[in-house]
Amino acid sequence: MEEVRIWEEEVIIPTYEIGAAEKNPIFSEKRVYQGSSGRVYPYPVVEKIEDVKKDKAWKAVYLENQYLKVMVLPELGGRIQRAYDKTNGYDFVYYNHVIKPALVGLTGPWISGGIEFNWPQHHRPTTYQPVDYTVTEHEDGSKTVMVNDVDQMYGTKGIASFTLYPDKAYIEIRGQLYNRTPMAQTFLWWANPAVPVNDYTQSVFPPDVHAVMDHGKRDVSKFPIATGVYYKHDYSAGVDISRYKNIPVPTSYMAEKSDFDFVGGYDYREEAGILHVADHHISPGKKQWTWGCGDFGKAWDRNLTDEDGPYIELMTGVYTDNQPDFTWLKPFEEKTFKQYFMPYKKVGYVKNASIDAMVNMEIEGNEVSLQVYTTGEEKNARIILEKKGETIFEETADISPVSVYEKTVNIHVENKTDITVRVFNDKGRELVEFTPLEEKIPKIPEPAQAAKDPHEILTCEELYLTGLHIEQYRHATYLPDDYYLEGLKRDEGDIRLNTAYGMLLFRRGLLEESEKYFRKALERMTWKNPNPYNSEAYYDLGLTLFYQGRYDEAYDAFFKATWSNEQQEMSFYFLAAIAARKGFYPSALELVEKGLVKNSHNIKARGLKTVILRKLGRTEEAKAWLKENEKVDCFDYVSAYEDILLKDTDKQEEMKQALKVRMRNFHQNFIQVAIDYMESGCYEEALGMLNICDRDWPMLYYYRAECLYKLGKEAEAKEMAAKADVADSYCCFPNRLEDIKVLERAMKLQPELPKAYYYIGNLWYDKRQYNKAKEVWEKSAKLDDKFPIVFRNLSLVYYNKCQEPQKAKEVLEHAFELDTTDSRVFLELDQLYKKLDYSVEKRLEFYEKYPDTFAKRDDVFIEYITLQNYMGNHEKAYELLMGRKFHPWEGGEGKTTTQYTRALVEMAKKSITKEDWVQAKDFLEKALVYPENLGEGKLEGSKDNNINYYLALTEKALGNTERAQQLFAEATIGTDEPAGMLFYNDQPADMIMYQGLALKELSQPIAANSRFYKLISYGEAHIYDEVKMDYFAVSYPDLLIFDENFTRKNKAHCCYLMGLGNLGLGNLEKAKEHFEETLQLDPHHLLARLYLRGIEKIIQIM
Repeated sequence: MEEVRIWEEEVIIPTYEIGAAEKNPIFSEKRVYQGSSGRVYPYPVVEKIEDVKKDKAWKAVYLENQYLKVMVLPELGGRIQRAYDKTNGYDFVYYNHVIKPALVGLTGPWISGGIEFNWPQHHRPTTYQPVDYTVTEHEDGSKTVMVNDVDQMYGTKGIASFTLYPDKAYIEIRGQLYNRTPMAQTFLWWANPAVPVNDYTQSVFPPDVHAVMDHGKRDVSKFPIATGVYYKHDYSAGVDISRYKNIPVPTSYMAEKSDFDFVGGYDYREEAGILHVADHHISPGKKQWTWGCGDFGKAWDRNLTDEDGPYIELMTGVYTDNQPDFTWLKPFEEKTFKQYFMPYKKVGYVKNASIDAMVNMEIEGNEVSLQVYTTGEEKNARIILEKKGETIFEETADISPVSVYEKTVNIHVENKTDITVRVFNDKGRELVEFTPLEEKIPKIPEPAQAAKDPHEILTCEELYLTGLHIEQYRHATYLPDDYYLEGLKRDEGDIRLNTAYGMLLFRRGLLEESEKYFRKALERMTWKNPNPYNSEAYYDLGLTLFYQGRYDEAYDAFFKATWSNEQQEMSFYFLAAIAARKGFYPSALELVEKGLVKNSHNIKARGLKTVILRKLGRTEEAKAWLKENEKVDCFDYVSAYEDILLKDTDKQEEMKQALKVRMRNFHQNFIQVAIDYMESGCYEEALGMLNICDRDWPMLYYYRAECLYKLGKEAEAKEMAAKADVADSYCCFPNRLEDIKVLERAMKLQPELPKAYYYIGNLWYDKRQYNKAKEVWEKSAKLDDKFPIVFRNLSLVYYNKCQEPQKAKEVLEHAFELDTTDSRVFLELDQLYKKLDYSVEKRLEFYEKYPDTFAKRDDVFIEYITLQNYMGNHEKAYELLMGRKFHPWEGGEGKTTTQYTRALVEMAKKSITKEDWVQAKDFLEKALVYPENLGEGKLEGSKDNNINYYLALTEKALGNTERAQQLFAEATIGTDEPAGMLFYNDQPADMIMYQGLALKELSQPIAANSRFYKLISYGEAHIYDEVKMDYFAVSYPDLLIFDENFTRKNKAHCCYLMGLGNLGLGNLEKAKEHFEETLQLDPHHLLARLYLRGIEKIIQIM
């Protein structure tokens, strides 16, 4: 048996560094990201990527056996950075030789390559942050790297264990997901291996996958041969979308369903590939994502690597089959699973696979071609072909990762489904088998439907389920409130609706309000007898009473909850905690052990049991129990601290310092442990744990103050609250329910100090308690009028929640006056000026007063360029664009390239007016190609009708009639159907006008007028539409800082379309009128301004 090696090493990797995290809290309530909520709070956002790489040392952990070498980077989310097949020198996951982040992640920086592990959402918030890690060795010779992370947004915990075994050519990944909160949470798990691609690569999906679906199942395509429009690309000719080379646009697809356990990819030139194997009952997710092989995709490849070329993502979902598709993780529940990634070679398009072997069988006529690969050495493996269950061919062979079995057998085949291949090891255990599936016309599923409005839903049950779905899927544009409240309006006693709405309020920190709904549910539940079938409402009532500090009442409710099976585990935990608070340790031990009977892996209960055993003086039992705890979760820091407390005093200080290193001195780790201790009244232990962390972090001080107060040391508590007030507030964004009590205590201890009011205001705003946030932020601002962030925050609540735009302006201007270097506040103030209909001239004055500030951010710099184009300063706009390297956000593309094209087209139009045809042609030809510094490539949907139309005019003027006709014809390409407000990958509306103008030049007046009237008709038909955000939105490119009036925006868009149609028809006065209406509704509508300026010039000449 070959040895597995494991070691840590510092590696030097060329790295493009990221900028500092944004110090202002980002409350991105309506941001859509990967089809669900793009909220980031309490995480800070990073939006700056450096343009020059530097060598940087990263901590790496290596695993290696005779077949594979694997590198894990715990400082980058615990990702597998490299997975290398030593037998053929093939990186079976995409190996990026540089760390080159781009703005793709939930909080900003994200890198391509390796295997990223996404939970509890996609992409993971901590994908570019360090995680806890450890290494372990096992009796069977296998060795493991374990990485651990607790999601700060929702409190779920994830451990990923990467194991290599001796003599096995696969990586085993064990996922261990645990909900350490008392509330149900949702999660998804998508392992995200990047795979190198080229013209010879193919994604290998199981043979029963005939349909694939988009994010949210909003669209469907046949697979592998697509025959319709998917991602706005026309595949009607019948295109194999399992091939990278055939997908020109950014595209996701996820298998509708499969009864097979594998998915992978293969490179026919290298004769090598990657395969993922996991039980499809818990791992149904099989997804491919690509940036596309077109210009757009190549630009993103450049953004993410220097020399390693394109890749695709072959994602594998556990407890999920789509994005978004979240699964519930109940309070204190653990879910575990295993998945395997492995290289393979020679086999081609795999037909079936297990962790032991994979097989391909191709039948052409009477010729059967077989290839078998095994992940370990299988001597005397038997390969058997059966026909209708009878063996017709058998051969014995030695198969291994370096010796692939390949054979062609001639047999008589009437029906492919009669033939089965089986592979057995030398002991007779079947390793893999495959029988071709019956070929039939598959039923293609229907896409998902948007949720109806509450008043359209007929039953309370459906209202409850719709609200629950919106919560479960973390919906970005819909809230569950209206569904629950509509149901309660119809039946105020409905158990499910009262319980669901009560829990929603509890999550938002409204403890007393939630109590009313739980008690209402209990009224109905105990209508006929006091012993309900399901005691969820009793547990929820106990929970809100516990958080209110009403422990005796909570004890009664929790005990009643234990009368039914479902709530026993959680209720016994809290009963034990309450008993421990009172010092009733024998009772506490009995209660916690009852809970552990229900779930022996309840980490919080296991930690509490250790505490109780120590308190009872049962030291040896406590030590033995700690060893068992480590087997369940070696990152349980309550157990780690208990281990210290059980040691001799002279050893404790050294152990504390070692624990600090193990916990990365990460303040959130220590606060989490302190909360666990505080639940059971162990304030001394909580304080001791908090004191190990030596970071200057406000919430550490506030939690220490709470512990000191509870220990009767009020003077010291006041002193600690004062320390918190002067601690560095940078990126301190509280969000836990437990933080509320701690901050409220600080406000009582030191009522004249401002920061606690600011911090709890952040928390209240995040939890949608806007009036509470406003009240405490105003208090903070009154106590300290020199802290800019609180004034900036007040602008959000004044504008978005109180409809007080002038007050919003006053406080935001004050925030900016306090720190004129804050580019985020500059951005928000400019956007507010835009909302308040400030003139472009006035906004430009603001920009030019603070050039160093606005130049810090790409989005603000692009806005400045847009203003230059608006004012007709197209040469300056072009110069600014060419003098900077831009870093677009994924989903926010199109802003820079739109201004680039607009500047050059307008410059060309000036040259055309001067009859400088050569210069005009030069500008227009430049406009057809995006320079690399813009950070974007041309997307297929962004047609060049306007450029081709003006190019045709220049060629015509230069006497190149044939070329002009070709260009006029090209200017007619694209859809002639107008649409609503646009995204970056939609065809701009004015392209339809240019189609019509080109058709006029081609002497097709009827077709030309059809284009113009379609624009007018659409505008007239939709001008009075009431518009809201799309239910199935995947991303929104616009900055949604201040609330948008989508109905008004739609009206402006319709006026603009009518202006375009009339401009095409030559109705200049009518077009002028419509463009003026557009600008009244949206004074910063760039194209309306430019077309209106052109009309005014024509009218002047006339």
